Amino acid sequence: MFRSMLVRSSSSAKQSLLRRSFSSGSVPERKVAILGAAGGIGQPLALLMKLNPLVSSLSLFDIANTPGVAADVGHINTRSEVVGYMGDDEELAKALEGADLVIIPAGVPRKPGMTRDDLFNINAGIVKNLCSAIAKYCPNALVNMISNPVNSTVPIAAEIFKKAGMYDEKKLFGVTTLDVVRAKTFYAGKANVPVAEVNVPVIGGHAGVTILPLFSQATPQANLSGDVLTALTKRTQDGGTEVVEAKAGKGSATLSMAYAGALFADACLKGLNGVPDVVECSYVQSTITELPFFASKVRLGKNGVEEVLDLGPLSDFEKEGLEALKPELKSSIEKGVKFANQ
Repeated sequence: MFRSMLVRSSSSAKQSLLRRSFSSGSVPERKVAILGAAGGIGQPLALLMKLNPLVSSLSLFDIANTPGVAADVGHINTRSEVVGYMGDDEELAKALEGADLVIIPAGVPRKPGMTRDDLFNINAGIVKNLCSAIAKYCPNALVNMISNPVNSTVPIAAEIFKKAGMYDEKKLFGVTTLDVVRAKTFYAGKANVPVAEVNVPVIGGHAGVTILPLFSQATPQANLSGDVLTALTKRTQDGGTEVVEAKAGKGSATLSMAYAGALFADACLKGLNGVPDVVECSYVQSTITELPFFASKVRLGKNGVEEVLDLGPLSDFEKEGLEALKPELKSSIEKGVKFANQ
């Protein structure tokens, strides 16, 4: 019974994916590289990208254990060819050459008591090295940054790309999709509506108070009290901590992050392939506030960012939240820029 349910579910999901993209005969060749593919996020992300019919070549890189991950997901009977690369710069070069999309979940995870900022020194150095290789071996690829703290690692990547003379702000994304996924889930529970029908934009950054879900713009609209909306906002902001504490020192939000990363990667691939009206929230170079990087709704297309959309009308509570997040986000951006230029 379970097997038949799984087959029906898998078939339905695959048909849905295909309906939302192109027919299988017209899908372009697309190479996706995952850097940090043997880690807690990287492994489930590799699995999910192997299931994506828009991917023709899946390249997996990490400092260890990648051949095993590649062999495992490579047995799955879907379109993409899988190759694992491990270790040195030469292997990293092979992993990156010809990539259309690079996803970076590399780095150490959060542990109990750690903030995303505590991760900075380790993960910032990893991101710096990987982005130097991207600049050299696949300068035209879209880059999806998952490595935390995203508020700082995206500015680091931008500075590294500028130094290499190949920075294109339309092609660099901080993946904030998990904040959207959480906001949708938590809102649906309180509003008692089907979660599949829910949409909630999330703006700002990707850590603590810099995460600002715009529940006033949520659809379908529900008549929730101010106290409930405040609690939903707080839970969305603390979602990562909730998982870290629930895992009791054994890990962070790896599975839900892989899901969110796969969703955003799918949107990027659709945009590259010319699917119209692909809109997702992402942390990108932006002029919609005075801050140089900011998460908001972005229209994706063949060149990456086609348009950074306006924030739209905010409630008084959201306006206060927007002003409150700016100093911390500004500090995180400046910290990343300073690190990259040391």
